[in-house]
Amino acid sequence: MSVPRSVAKIIQEHVTFELECIDRMYLNVYVPALQCESGVVGFFRRHRGYQFASSALMDPMTKSFVAATERFATDNEVPVIQFLKGQRKDDVMKERLRHFDKPEGVVFIGKAQEKTAVFRTERRYNPETGQRYPWIVRSTAMVNHYYWYCLDRDFGPFFLKFCSYFPYNAKLCLNGHEYSKCQLRQEGIDYKALDNGFVSCADPQRLQTICDELGAPQIDSLLRRWLARLPHPYTAQDREAGYRYDLSILQAEFSLTQILDRPLSGRIFFEEIIRENLDIGRPDLVQLVFDRRVTRKTPGRFRTRVLTDGVIPSLHVDYKNSRIKQYFKQVPDVSEVGARTETTINNTRDFYIGKRLCNLLALRQVGFQANRRLLEVECLSHDCAVGEETLHQLNRPVEVNGQRTSALRTTDLRVLALWHILVWFRLLPCGFANRDLREQLAALTGQTPTTITQGRMTYDLRRLRLHGMIERIPKAHRYRVTPFGLRAALFFTRAHARLYRPAVAEVMSNGPPDDASLAHQFAKLETEIDKRIQRANLAA
Repeated sequence: MSVPRSVAKIIQEHVTFELECIDRMYLNVYVPALQCESGVVGFFRRHRGYQFASSALMDPMTKSFVAATERFATDNEVPVIQFLKGQRKDDVMKERLRHFDKPEGVVFIGKAQEKTAVFRTERRYNPETGQRYPWIVRSTAMVNHYYWYCLDRDFGPFFLKFCSYFPYNAKLCLNGHEYSKCQLRQEGIDYKALDNGFVSCADPQRLQTICDELGAPQIDSLLRRWLARLPHPYTAQDREAGYRYDLSILQAEFSLTQILDRPLSGRIFFEEIIRENLDIGRPDLVQLVFDRRVTRKTPGRFRTRVLTDGVIPSLHVDYKNSRIKQYFKQVPDVSEVGARTETTINNTRDFYIGKRLCNLLALRQVGFQANRRLLEVECLSHDCAVGEETLHQLNRPVEVNGQRTSALRTTDLRVLALWHILVWFRLLPCGFANRDLREQLAALTGQTPTTITQGRMTYDLRRLRLHGMIERIPKAHRYRVTPFGLRAALFFTRAHARLYRPAVAEVMSNGPPDDASLAHQFAKLETEIDKRIQRANLAA
């Protein structure tokens, strides 16, 4: 019986590069004093001096802001693109960015109608005089939004989405990995990128420091810098009076990227994590991951979701409005692969943290700690990377100290005979010689010792020695079986005798009786495949 080990301990033995970094951040850009009806009334009456607050006063501001936006696009030759329904905006940005040759600037302006919160004027009546008067109320409307897709020297690609209607709220979307890449380029440090992340870096400690330094001051500076360059809906007098934009966290992603040392077994390793941790979404485990007590009154659904995007599966664990996503990252042009653990916080108040950007430091501690705890809570019964490496070691040619030899195929009858002999020879205190092996191999393969040449035996001994199955006794022409050789020989000889051979006999139509359970299941599978082909009109 094997004792399960935490994934955190197993993965430490296979990680060549590791990075904790803020990934995508989606921020609210808003004027705090203009988010409620009384604040809007105060803006128009006390600040701008109007007798009544009305949506009619917002119309000139909107026209002026839209005109300034279109004028900026014309003067700077910035294309304005009308987004289509269902169109991926990031794909448009990637295509436009390929042809953008400036170090920074506005790449293009996207335009789309979206539903948003607005303020309207409602006509009310004075019950005593019967006169009508305007009243500001909160409502929703479909209005134009302008997406400013820009390239910044320090942050790389980002976008700022402005609503064209009062109070002109905006959204800022940036990426911490892109920020880190820009900083590395400025400092002349080489790195290798993996899609949205890193594979390696010439100075990994400096890279981690850059990621740790990304915080509220840098993000706020980005916003102020671009608000000064782009058309602003509020006048300088408005801003001097305190009507300035502020930032709050709408969504934040905190990622842990771990590059694995065995690309071929990485996918198998991750699938084993999913298979053995399908109960990770249970409340008792979720409270360990997020370090929060879960009771019957805790909102949200507690479940484990396994989603497949193409051929890459991902594991999802929910807590209130937040979630942890774990998936396998691989790029076709890159041999390295990595495991990504990513905590997405959609509501900071799930963790009793305010939404203002100044709370980012406390929020990142929650996100990064949740990633680590998930790996600690997840368990595996075995290190499948080791098993996969051993299988490849035996089933592929190897080269040791300039000596090359062929593979030990696990289904080769001659190899199976050699492994049977190794199990017997392990009990010999003085080891075995070439002649001993020849006699036993002839008996198992139905030959006579004289038909097996000296060269053939030397070839077999060399194969076993270079694969680590046997070792030569010093100062002698004798060999002994290594501990690895004994374990491999015991396992594969018994797997062939008790699993492969009986199972193949069952699934073959001319082998077992018709009531064999495995044959019965294969027959059902073949029947269902035939039915599916007939339904698809693909039958011959």
